[in-house]
Amino acid sequence: MRARAGTGQNGIIEGVIWQQLLIFFFPILLGTFFQQMYNTADAIIVGKFVGKEALAAVGGATGTITNLVVGFFVGLSSGATVIIAQFFGAGEHRGVSRAVHTSMALALAFGVALTACGIALAPWALEAMGTPADVLPHATTYIRVYFAGITAVLVYNIGSGILRAVGDSKRPLYFLMVCCGVNIVLDILFVVGLNMGVFGAALATMISQVVSAVLVIVTLMRSGMSYRFEWKRMTFDPQILRSVLRIGLPAGVQSTMYSISNLIIQICINGFGTDVIAANTACGKIDGLVWMIYGAFGVSITTFVGQNFGARRMDRVRRSVRTCMAMAVGVNVALGALLLLAGRPLYSMFTDDPHVIDLGMQILWIVAPAYWTYAGIEILAGAVRGAGDSVRPMVMTCMGVCVLRVVWILTAVPLRPELSTVMLSYPISWVITSLLFIVYYRRGSWLRRCLGSA
Repeated sequence: MRARAGTGQNGIIEGVIWQQLLIFFFPILLGTFFQQMYNTADAIIVGKFVGKEALAAVGGATGTITNLVVGFFVGLSSGATVIIAQFFGAGEHRGVSRAVHTSMALALAFGVALTACGIALAPWALEAMGTPADVLPHATTYIRVYFAGITAVLVYNIGSGILRAVGDSKRPLYFLMVCCGVNIVLDILFVVGLNMGVFGAALATMISQVVSAVLVIVTLMRSGMSYRFEWKRMTFDPQILRSVLRIGLPAGVQSTMYSISNLIIQICINGFGTDVIAANTACGKIDGLVWMIYGAFGVSITTFVGQNFGARRMDRVRRSVRTCMAMAVGVNVALGALLLLAGRPLYSMFTDDPHVIDLGMQILWIVAPAYWTYAGIEILAGAVRGAGDSVRPMVMTCMGVCVLRVVWILTAVPLRPELSTVMLSYPISWVITSLLFIVYYRRGSWLRRCLGSA
């Protein structure tokens, strides 16, 4: 890749770092919030107007399967975001165009394959996960309709990744806001008005996903910049595809490993009974903002490092990492303290059971003081990935977070079978893995290697 500075109009490689980070960060954070709203609309409406079987059908096993599949592709698409950001920062307009069209071809091909596999294998997968007999028909209907429209999900994710790679985090937010509204309106129309049940909820989701894909495609087609999309130019560029897979595939595997390790922890928590499950579920909802914030910081620093690496602005690479790390640590120290102070009132929104609230506070006192330690993982992994090094962050995260948690569950919990022992797996894995990333980042071998291969 040729080293060439970007234009003065590009704030990511020229502007005040902390200001540009915040300008980029907030739309991503709000977008994640609307994504959560988007994902819960079906559950709220069918739960209220159809019944508990329908509620179980749009969550539970179907949620696990869809999160696993979409999470893998979101990780995979991060490879496209990094490559496009590097080309864009370097002013390589032809490279940007090749990467855009290859990435969109990947989304369409992957989507078609997932549609066929999802529709055919849905009943088997749901049965293998122990879906109850009274839920299985509803769940099968929902997941088949979801997979019928999954190409639109992948196209939106690739398209929004392209826009973020060139510094535009606002329009993906606007698209999510529109589609969240469409989904809720159609849910009410199909489920409440037309009594279409789970099929209506799934159809509403599919239509809203198609709307999001159309919006992002039209935006890219109308662009006068190097990231303009044209159907006739969509093809697989072998060199670009290898680069996208080299960076994105490890991120996709990492997402899958996270899901598997969390599933094992959930199985362990299930053994403590309903009260603990309820407390842990409520805690997951309460601290959801922590992970939304980290996700937004992670996308922001990956884009910043990608563009500045492409422009060979290594001074800004290092300064943006330091600034983003300080911001992430500061925000999450404050947020952890706030959640501890407001924990009981927040838990009371989910339950009136004092024992469940006590258990929830026990969990929160273990994990909340350590939220800030996760910054070393999210920010440094995103930075290293933005420069093009994706395999080593994946290995360190999978070993330090995923494998270490499983080992802890299998060794420490049998010796001290208490809820606190299980929950300690989180802060312990965060601290150890963050230290690994700090050492790896400061040694600088990742940057020398990426510069040598660029």
